[in-house]
Amino acid sequence: MKSHRFCCRLILCSLTLWGISNSIVNKGWGQEKVASSSTLTIDSIFGERGFATQPFTGHWQKDSSGFERIRLDPATGNSSIIRTKLSTPQQEEVVVPSHWLKPEGSEKPLTIEAFQWSNDQKRVLLLTQSERVWRLNTRGDYWVLDLPSQRLFQVGKEFPKSSLMFAKFSPDATKVAFVHNRDIYLQTLDSKDGQKVEQLTHSDSPTKIFGTFDWVYEEEFSLRDGFRFSSDGKRIAFWEIDASGIEQFPLVDNTSTLYPKIQYIPYPKVGTTNSSARVGVIDLASVSIQWMDVPGDKRDNYLPRIDWVTEDTLSIQQLNRLQNRLQFYLADARTGAAKVVFTETDEAWLDVADELHWLKDKSRVVWLSERSGWRHIYLVSHDGRETQAVTKGDFDVMDVAGVDEERKWIYFYASPDNASQKYLYRVQFDGSGLERVTPTTRSGTNVYLLSPDAKHALVTTSQFQSPPHSEVVQLSDHSTKFLVDSNKALQEKIAKANLPKHEFFRVPLENGVELDAWSIHPPGFDPAKKYPLLVFVYGEPAGQTVLDQWGGDRTLWHHMMAQKGYVVMSFDNRGTPAPKGREWRKSIYRQIGILASQDQADAVKSVLSHRSYLDPKRVGIWGWSGGGSMTLNALFRYPEVYASGVSIAPVPNQLYYDTIYQERYMGNPNENAEGYRLGSPITFAHQLRGDLLLIHGTGDDNCHYQTTELLINELIRKNKQFSMFAYPNRTHAIREGENTTRHLFQQITNHFLRTLPP
Repeated sequence: MKSHRFCCRLILCSLTLWGISNSIVNKGWGQEKVASSSTLTIDSIFGERGFATQPFTGHWQKDSSGFERIRLDPATGNSSIIRTKLSTPQQEEVVVPSHWLKPEGSEKPLTIEAFQWSNDQKRVLLLTQSERVWRLNTRGDYWVLDLPSQRLFQVGKEFPKSSLMFAKFSPDATKVAFVHNRDIYLQTLDSKDGQKVEQLTHSDSPTKIFGTFDWVYEEEFSLRDGFRFSSDGKRIAFWEIDASGIEQFPLVDNTSTLYPKIQYIPYPKVGTTNSSARVGVIDLASVSIQWMDVPGDKRDNYLPRIDWVTEDTLSIQQLNRLQNRLQFYLADARTGAAKVVFTETDEAWLDVADELHWLKDKSRVVWLSERSGWRHIYLVSHDGRETQAVTKGDFDVMDVAGVDEERKWIYFYASPDNASQKYLYRVQFDGSGLERVTPTTRSGTNVYLLSPDAKHALVTTSQFQSPPHSEVVQLSDHSTKFLVDSNKALQEKIAKANLPKHEFFRVPLENGVELDAWSIHPPGFDPAKKYPLLVFVYGEPAGQTVLDQWGGDRTLWHHMMAQKGYVVMSFDNRGTPAPKGREWRKSIYRQIGILASQDQADAVKSVLSHRSYLDPKRVGIWGWSGGGSMTLNALFRYPEVYASGVSIAPVPNQLYYDTIYQERYMGNPNENAEGYRLGSPITFAHQLRGDLLLIHGTGDDNCHYQTTELLINELIRKNKQFSMFAYPNRTHAIREGENTTRHLFQQITNHFLRTLPP
């Protein structure tokens, strides 16, 4: 039930920063107020996109001497690759000019969306014309530019437009492998015209997938690219997903053609059959496949991560279906023999290790574990027999940012004193020398992309009211080498928007728990007056809302609502993934929707009792996806607290969501039937008293429109009045089609203006 708002990722080779903005409406509920320099409007945020940040993509040179990124000419739309050297930061070198990117017979250059250099830096692989599959643009066209000859040619040109996925160079750059239509292909670049293409796998069914994933693996394990070259280029390791036997869920498109179009996707709902998964290795010389002999039922265990350790050895992470046991295997790519190196267990659930950092001699791997009650760094020997704790204490390591093996530093993220912020720390391999790298003068959220030699980093910083800016720094003293992107124009525009004041604070509950929160006050705030309270909620284990970072359009819309006269707040209940210890995060196990909604209601009661300017009769709440479900739980379970709410794309009945997410946090439905019943908002629909607006896209592949229809029937059965709006054929993001996002936020705005007038 992850909202699309919580799906942004930092990828090692690239960093994409985005944000949009928001707008204001007068009391006419639909008539736009004329914008001034100090007023946000629905149009300025969602219509004009005047507050959008520009996409930024770049990565380090392999020798760490400089940083490269794509530059887009806003006047012509042409793109080029530019390089900034650490030795001459004041100069920008164009390494791939746009005029090199004109395909034969075309007057217009390609527009680059991502790029990958060959190891010898003589060739560059370019992604263009990408298209969205489920969440991300993972299908497109690929081109290779040979720099010595300036020759440009298309990869897999015989295939349909924008149909290739995850193309990548072999280590010697003589080949490019890619996925097309569920199969892996290999193109030899040094053949005549670079056109020799060989099919390596042969899917014999629409449900058999090689080199990429089905819906649920992509959504819940963030797996999309499903194959890896070995370091010597002689083998390719890959996943095979077999979705046969899974019930097909229909997505009905009523609007594109005269008769409805139906797309069926295999979607395993709670307690039903899963896809099977196995890992194979292709020997490129013989084009033969060796399957890795990982034990266990292939449908009741998950394989969420694989990595090459050596030229002949793969690491494979396996989770059982309940996801409370993770076994770490090493597998021989030649024979398929696999052995367990070590095992992690938890009484609740375990998270997979996203990116492994092996020491160069492969003797030890950097591992994160909550076994002490806090998430800490461990060094585990290759045979699993020795485990050394590197960090200790009552704080969480958020993630590992990189390893400097020469100087024996492990860089990681943490924020021991403020769960809403994020800073870079480092520690020696032996656990000594723990120190904060991010200067104490910096606040907010700081994300680092370390250079290969770990001497420099691209750091991107943002705060709640400040959009991201990026610079390259020297890690030894954090001195700035050069500015990459200041977002100066956007900074100036936001300054003119006169954003209302905000605060981060903690809310004490009667049970002794404290919740992190933020609040935005209306301009000209007068504590002697009474203001309506609008709460933004998510509340599930997939994300936090109380973060000191730029939130783009959603954050600006909240400021717009404050400008209209609302106090806007958000609370992070127990169970959100805050760096506050295992007990905090996993206290909600087997009771999703129960403890969290109680914390949320208790937080509202607490602020109402401590802040007399809040009107207890005018409390509203809204959320999306898991936040939509939490909004329903708030209105249904605590009708005395909330007077109005907007629930977007919820899951009213947890039994209708997918296996991987829901079973991870709720367990087996046969063993926790009462937990599923009590955690589902539909169980308490009969208690609705407030003004509810339900919003859902009918083409939602994630939280199906079906679940909202079930709730509608239950509300009708209980004679409960409510408002409802369906967006035809829109997905979970409800962003497809002209004017959709603007229309959606106008609806939300109008609902609260009508039901909770400021």
